[in-house]
Amino acid sequence: MTQPITTGTIPFKGYQTWYRIVGAGEEPGKLPLLVLHGGPGATHDYLEAFDAMADTGRRVIYYDQLGCGMSGIPDSRPDLWTVDLYVEEIDVVRRALGLEHIHLLGQSWGGMLAMEYMFTQPKGIASLTIASSPASMIQWVAEANRLRDELPSDVQATLLAHEAAGTTTSPEYKAAVEVFNQRHVNRLNPLPEYVMRSHDFLEKNGEVYNTMNGPSEFHVIGTLKTWDVRHRLSEINAPTLITSGRYDEATPLIAETVHKGIRGSQWVLFENSSHSSHAEELTRYMQILGEFIAQYDT
Repeated sequence: MTQPITTGTIPFKGYQTWYRIVGAGEEPGKLPLLVLHGGPGATHDYLEAFDAMADTGRRVIYYDQLGCGMSGIPDSRPDLWTVDLYVEEIDVVRRALGLEHIHLLGQSWGGMLAMEYMFTQPKGIASLTIASSPASMIQWVAEANRLRDELPSDVQATLLAHEAAGTTTSPEYKAAVEVFNQRHVNRLNPLPEYVMRSHDFLEKNGEVYNTMNGPSEFHVIGTLKTWDVRHRLSEINAPTLITSGRYDEATPLIAETVHKGIRGSQWVLFENSSHSSHAEELTRYMQILGEFIAQYDT
């Protein structure tokens, strides 16, 4: 079914946050789904598989976080890129679009952001879905390096050499990182066009990612390197679904940590996926998500 698409911008911090809404409205008793993208510093595009959820009688709302995609991209402002900024942006978007009662989904960094948002005890969150997200970057790095140790020895040597030399922008380093990505980030080949749009943006606009994360998924030297909210997961009080992939860089240990920390949460492990279950097992993912959130519609 072809759904109408609406786009626009919302003023935020002297810039503009760009949004995209799929669907015309909600069927009686349904609630919209607000989707938070990952990175940090990526764009919403790679999540457009969730457009399918609009066929369940609800709008799907995306936005590009400040510094990303179609939103305002300030010139060299690494001081801006903080967790607090992005938590505040969620409320700005909700108020501007009248999203008083919603389902919230965050993927990867978007799930980390969703956790931080839930710690503010926001009103109107009918359900929460955390897709392939850690509750601790310390645990994330430990697991990523365990996966990295399973890469071919020549790939590992290339990664180590360039990290030691500080030449992580070199084509050789990026090619070595891509070996990891093809195993643990998205196993589809070729990548869908909507996924490539986010990939291409990150290649050309890395300030937010490099500031908060670092040059790669496992070489985390940015401001998030010590981020750890495992001790706060019990504060999340919305019905919660956790999803992850068998080959995910957000490994089963990472997903289990989140699952055990959030009381009453459900966890679905997608056996044929890595970090992008929503794209790699699209039909099954949307079925499971649809069934979960339908339980918590008004």
